[in-house]
This record gives sequence, structure tokens and C-alpha cells, in this order.
Amino acid sequence: MTYKLGTRSLQNLSGVHPDLVAVVKRAIQITEQDFTVIEGVRNIERQKELYRKGASKTLNSRHLTGHAVDMVPWPVDWNDLDRFEVVSEAMKAAAEELNIPIVWGGDWKSFYDGPHFELNRKNYK
Repeated sequence: MTYKLGTRSLQNLSGVHPDLVAVVKRAIQITEQDFTVIEGVRNIERQKELYRKGASKTLNSRHLTGHAVDMVPWPVDWNDLDRFEVVSEAMKAAAEELNIPIVWGGDWKSFYDGPHFELNRKNYK
């Protein structure tokens, strides 16, 4: 089955770096698991709120510069980590195909962040 990004996902990609948008758009074409983009660019007030709640571990988020997105499998089930893994596989495959290096928060050792994808800091400042 082929999926497509909905209106809200497209709106949430507004202001996100074009390379990351390209990866997301390619990933939705090749994924085996539908997903939605829940957040792209954040302002500092939103970042501070997430930091206070413990939902973020930094005030220096890549979301502030448009270098990160948060995506969840659709329909949303925060406990089904296998579906987050399927989305990550599509994102990684799309990134490789487009030669755009990304990092998935689900691969982090210090803090699991399954919805989070960002452009690699080594290549994107």
C-alpha cells in the first residue's frame, strides 16, 4: 500500500530544512507503516515547555533551527515500538537513497526518542 502525507503533516513540515523534507516525503512513499509528522520547527517557548516536562533533554534542540522532525506511526500507539522501528527503516532507506545523512532518536543510547529524526550535525550545522 502506498501512503501519502496528510495536510497536517505537510503543515508541520513548514520551515523544516528542504533536505529533511525530501527524506520524509520519500519515506512516506516506501514505508510499510503509515506515519504522521507531529512536529517540525519549534519556537524557544515550546522547547522550554517540553524541557520542563522532561519530554526533551535539551534547550538546544535541532527543532529550533528546522533540522528535526517528530513523526509517529499512524494510528498512534506510543507503546508499539516495533511500528516506530518500521518508520525508522523507511526514513533511513530514504535518507540513504537521497544521500542525506540523518540520525534517529530511537538509536540514542542515553535517551530513547522514537519519534525524532534530525539531519546529522556533522553535515548540517
